[in-house]
Amino acid sequence: QVQMVESGGGLVQAGGSLSLSCTVSVKIDGLTFENYTVGWFRQAPGKEREGVACIRWSVESTVYADSVKGRFTVSRDNAKSTLYLQMSNLKPEDTAMYYCTASLGVPCPLLFRGTNNHWGQGTQVTVSS
Repeated sequence: QVQMVESGGGLVQAGGSLSLSCTVSVKIDGLTFENYTVGWFRQAPGKEREGVACIRWSVESTVYADSVKGRFTVSRDNAKSTLYLQMSNLKPEDTAMYYCTASLGVPCPLLFRGTNNHWGQGTQVTVSS
């Protein structure tokens, strides 16, 4: 069983910054947070869910959607079983529900397919113009 709980969403003005966190609890024998590829998706009203950032074991293995490159930074603290998303220079089009997600040992392209993923409940990010 994998449980994921996001926090840190809110309302921010365009150009501002916001940080999201996701605490991950892994209760499967032989597995820990470190075994999972993790990342963030978002879904805006009327749009499909899209992958925005992914990180494997360490910061040396990250993938970002083109729309957030240079503005968002994904990181993880394996000791705390926590995933982070630092968002800067936010734009109104970043407004969405943000979900953390995890999949066991997969490369980021597979995480972004969204199948066989574990999901958090989501946290709302709203960027005003």
